[in-house]
Amino acid sequence: MNRRFLLAGLSLAAVAACTTNSARIGPDGLPLPQIYRISDGDADGVMFRMLDGVNSLRAAAGIAPLQFNDRLNAAAATHSRDMAIQNRPWHFGSDGSSPLERARRVGYTGQILGENISETYETELETLAAWMGQPDTRAVILDRNATLLGFAWHQEPGGKLWWTLVTGRI
Repeated sequence: MNRRFLLAGLSLAAVAACTTNSARIGPDGLPLPQIYRISDGDADGVMFRMLDGVNSLRAAAGIAPLQFNDRLNAAAATHSRDMAIQNRPWHFGSDGSSPLERARRVGYTGQILGENISETYETELETLAAWMGQPDTRAVILDRNATLLGFAWHQEPGGKLWWTLVTGRI
């Protein structure tokens, strides 16, 4: 077993040495985690990877896909920035607002069904996988009543990401 890890680590080190992206290798021979930076040019890709990921999981469960809603995206963006300001992941805004109140403020008139949040240095798909690993956040993603999705993030200068995903329906 250790021999496999050693071989895998050496293989990764060899591949890393061949690339221009000099990944740092930890004492176990595996690459150390790197900060996931999202540039302005990456924003659309991040959005659609999350939507595709959510819809793939819903399809595997036999559930209809979600569509982005601009107003829910705006509510999610507001909450991601607010969590960063508060320096804590929670469902209430610094003014005590709920997901429903934040959605109403941006003109959303449908029903809010759920909200997932995260404070992490991980990618959108790693965050989605973590949400799927918990029954309460998985239930938000796989809610059969949901038809709409709002998704956004705020990245601090140091790289920490604050993710917000909101589901709803008209």
